[in-house]
Amino acid sequence: MARWEPNARERLIRAAVELFAEQGYEATTVNEIAERAGGLTKTTFFRHFTDKREVLFSGQEIHSRIMAEAVAEAPESATPLEMVQLALDELASSFTEDRRDIGRRLRTVIANSAELRERSAAKRAALSEALAQALRARGVPRLVADLAAELGARAFYGAFDRWISAADPRALVEYAREVFGELRTAVSVLE
Repeated sequence: MARWEPNARERLIRAAVELFAEQGYEATTVNEIAERAGGLTKTTFFRHFTDKREVLFSGQEIHSRIMAEAVAEAPESATPLEMVQLALDELASSFTEDRRDIGRRLRTVIANSAELRERSAAKRAALSEALAQALRARGVPRLVADLAAELGARAFYGAFDRWISAADPRALVEYAREVFGELRTAVSVLE
């Protein structure tokens, strides 16, 4: 029996991403992921994740909570876009440098699987909706909240793509500010 080691959840995520990158999502089994994670069992895997797809998307509720809390804590004087900027800053700041390599591998794995592309789109929509709900809770009208949240989600995913593709050492939060600024400029010239 393998000696107990901490961070089983993180080890399972890393093992899954490695195996999916090596042999494909469809060809990888839960047993292989558990074994690669340091001799864990299938039972341990299912204590942490409902299925092998969820191992890649498990942080969604945490990301939504981070953004919603940032909006809730924004100053009363903040505009909807300022609240979104604060939410982006908080979410992007939660991504450590070690997530960059995982993100690179994950992007390729998702691109090669229709099931994962569909799940990724659902994750993006859920993040946008969580942000819109937080804005509405602050009294922002529905249409304005929905539009601001969609800009925020677009900014986050655009920044994430730049961050995992870049060779420079800038943090994700810097990319998020850059992309959100570009989107704000683009919106301002629509009239």
